[in-house]
Amino acid sequence: QVQLVESGGGLVQPGGSLRLSCAASGFTFSSYVMRWYRQAPGKGRELVARIGPTDGYISYADSVKGRFTISEDNAKTTVYLQMNRLKPEDTAVYYCNAVLASVYDYWGQGTQVTVSS
Repeated sequence: QVQLVESGGGLVQPGGSLRLSCAASGFTFSSYVMRWYRQAPGKGRELVARIGPTDGYISYADSVKGRFTISEDNAKTTVYLQMNRLKPEDTAVYYCNAVLASVYDYWGQGTQVTVSS
């Protein structure tokens, strides 16, 4: 059974930091591209960052470059999103996504991130 379980969301003040985690199980983690998406109220889903597989290729949305860092631990089958210097516009539900060859496509349930003073 495939599972992607996000954690680490919450309420943080502008300029603060959060680290999201996505624990994966039920598939060959190291073979998949792992992505973080987010969806703000009233907006479409936005690709935030992606990593892998094996070659370690990483890319970010322009809106988060220099502030967010994606990483993964293959031994723990977990992908992380370190978010620094958070802004109110980063407020969204953040989703973990695993994809292989555009055929296998799995999603987590999402975790809420709210940036507000």
